[in-house]
Amino acid sequence: MGLHESMDTQIELVQYLSVEGALLVPNAPVEDEKLVAFYEAMTRGRLFDGKAIALQRTGQLGTFASALGQEAVGVGVASAMEPRDVLVPSYRDHCAQFTRGMSMTECLLYWGGDERGSDFQQCRSDFPNCVPVATQISHAVGAAYAFKLRREERVAVTFIGDGGTANGAFYEALNIAGVWNAPVIIVINNNGWAISTPRSLECAAPTLAQKGVAAGIECRQVDGNDVAAMHDVARRAIAKARAGEGPTLIEALTYRLGDHTTADDATRYRDADLVRRAWTREPIARLRAYLLGKGLWSKEREALLLKRCGEEVENAVAAYLATPPQNATAMFDWLYETLPISLRSQRDAARRYSAGGSHD
Repeated sequence: MGLHESMDTQIELVQYLSVEGALLVPNAPVEDEKLVAFYEAMTRGRLFDGKAIALQRTGQLGTFASALGQEAVGVGVASAMEPRDVLVPSYRDHCAQFTRGMSMTECLLYWGGDERGSDFQQCRSDFPNCVPVATQISHAVGAAYAFKLRREERVAVTFIGDGGTANGAFYEALNIAGVWNAPVIIVINNNGWAISTPRSLECAAPTLAQKGVAAGIECRQVDGNDVAAMHDVARRAIAKARAGEGPTLIEALTYRLGDHTTADDATRYRDADLVRRAWTREPIARLRAYLLGKGLWSKEREALLLKRCGEEVENAVAAYLATPPQNATAMFDWLYETLPISLRSQRDAARRYSAGGSHD
């Protein structure tokens, strides 16, 4: 057997809805009522996404990571979780966070530089956004192992981008998840780009899902633009983990329709024709086509949904903009239980700055 033959690992792609919105799997295990709810959640997330970018462009929000075109990954996975579970997000997972109960205002506060946005009022146990690449995987595995030690029937779910899977922290966490048989689900959001590096230059393996093979972890690959498939695969993986049967690595194939963040310009490195073709496979239009074909959706319901979501977004923005900023000393007040002596002079300088005193 040659080297390439021995390395070949067959990973089946799971897909329930075709690009045109046709059902590919008879009696697919996702109820139509849920698909309607998923459609509404994805639309809500996309409207928020567009508004957040507009706020950043007008200087009212910090750098923002868009999830345009990737809504099915977050909604599909998070909707399969239970309230007792824990979400450990990266920095592009607001669709999953909204599904878990994070408010739009909290999301805006975070991206506006206010850490109070991470003090979730509903999903209290969920972790805040993780910007360092791949460290969230270690956090999720650690949380999952704690659940196992405490004999709690809880599951940790985390996300990572395709580029992040080349980081050493990803492999280390994946390895220990397998060793500990931890109740954790690791979802690779393979959106085709690690900032400006295409998937073809990130990894030579046929799939990113098979990276779990060496760790002894079950590997799944899903059409990440098919919310029905995403939800069902995640649901099964979570149930398996909760039953003590170990972790799962899920690769979700999707596409980043926007820039990496608002600090990026993807037109500098990406072919416009590729993006146009990707728009024909995006998740919201696909699900809308299915729902319309089944008589479960209409233009009237669409108009009402857009109106309702638009009002929710505008109310969240108003609440965000009306939130008084914290004092400049907050960065010192909440970082340490007891502030080190070496930082006290800096805190005092920040206090004088906030009070309008001398900045020397």
